[in-house]
Amino acid sequence: MWMSTLARFTRPVFQRSPYPVVCKAMKACCRIELPAPSFYMTPVHFRRHQTLGSASMPVAAHSMRHVRALEEERLMAVEWEDGGQSLYPFTWLRDNCQCPRCTLQSAEARLLLMADLDIHTGMDSVEVTKDGKVSIVWPDQHMSVFDAEWLKKRCFSDAARQVMQEELFLNERYYWDATLSIPQADFQEVLHDDGAALAWLLALRRVGIVHLKGAPAEQGQVARLAERIGYLRLTFYGHTWQVQDKSMANNVAYTSGKLSLHTDYPALHFAPGVQFLHCINQAKEGGESEVVDGFHMAEQLQREDPEAFRTLTSLRVDFTDTGTDYCDFMLHSKNHIIDVDSEGKVTKINYNNATRDSVLDLPLHQVQPFYRALRAYVDIMNRPENVVTYTMKPGDIVTFDNWRLLHGRKSYISRPDRLRHLEGAYLDWDEVMSRLRIVRRNVHGDA
Repeated sequence: MWMSTLARFTRPVFQRSPYPVVCKAMKACCRIELPAPSFYMTPVHFRRHQTLGSASMPVAAHSMRHVRALEEERLMAVEWEDGGQSLYPFTWLRDNCQCPRCTLQSAEARLLLMADLDIHTGMDSVEVTKDGKVSIVWPDQHMSVFDAEWLKKRCFSDAARQVMQEELFLNERYYWDATLSIPQADFQEVLHDDGAALAWLLALRRVGIVHLKGAPAEQGQVARLAERIGYLRLTFYGHTWQVQDKSMANNVAYTSGKLSLHTDYPALHFAPGVQFLHCINQAKEGGESEVVDGFHMAEQLQREDPEAFRTLTSLRVDFTDTGTDYCDFMLHSKNHIIDVDSEGKVTKINYNNATRDSVLDLPLHQVQPFYRALRAYVDIMNRPENVVTYTMKPGDIVTFDNWRLLHGRKSYISRPDRLRHLEGAYLDWDEVMSRLRIVRRNVHGDA
């Protein structure tokens, strides 16, 4: 059931897929034979449907034909039985010796101190042992032994490193627009079945949003879901928070008015990575939810208005949040509207019009260009062809990437005897990715 329900999303704009990346890397390194990732997700095409799934990619046992030290280059060369070759720096090999003196195996943690590492070390000898491992004797007569699979997985070629980073962090995304039919999963199955949990977390990472169906329409369910991963992110609004129309509201979300598209908590320098929202009661009228793919919109902005993109990725903007809830708070932060990494790839969106501060720490000549750039980005996000609109029903939990998606809500009218009520919670991507790797190992093993 979990696979069939999670498969229901309609004709998304898949502009990036991890599988071609892996294939490209494998082809580029065919002489080296990269370690395959432990799983991949591939879209399976049906009429107006796509499927997210996971599958294990078996890794063949690697054996070494020959190993030698290249003294001048200070590299160890491994020739594999398939004819490929891998190179490993002497310093890196000594730094990562796996013996009990250098590595605490029970914690998979390094014991060797950097102060004790000879970063200019040579090698006395190196050979392939009878059981197919690499044995190295260092000038101080310390011995290191490395497994062939361990070495193969850590090949330094560009293509091999790319595949390894994708396996570890799943950074490739499926971009989408208004044609997305949001992936769905069963709440109880996610709680109790690792296969269902893996499919949910993979979709959450790749697509950025998943609806869980079938939760009890009562408080406490987002905490149960968080326990499936690890623990909740405590913020100034508490471990969980109740989205209701409140008098003297300390947040615009606690009103019945329209909420424009935003990410939560840019007033923090490290905003929560993942958000859960559980519908306990829905409004009598209105209250529809809206989401857009902020990464996709940033890509459109870069293509249509490169100057606006440069402005939003280079200028830091002030955000603030002040009030009393779990405790009293007075937050101030400075964030780029669009964060990019060293390669210019979008990594995070920080935008909430309600908490954007009246303080704007920019020189006068940059103020108008900033407003122009921000308006250009917001206009792209508000295009009907980019916005997914949906209505949550009691028992629905929407889980989404708060670093990527911008979400909003239409205004609503509630019945006096049954007010609109959502319960929310936050987690960070570190614990979510940790749980993903664990359930992936449980489902697919160490392959």
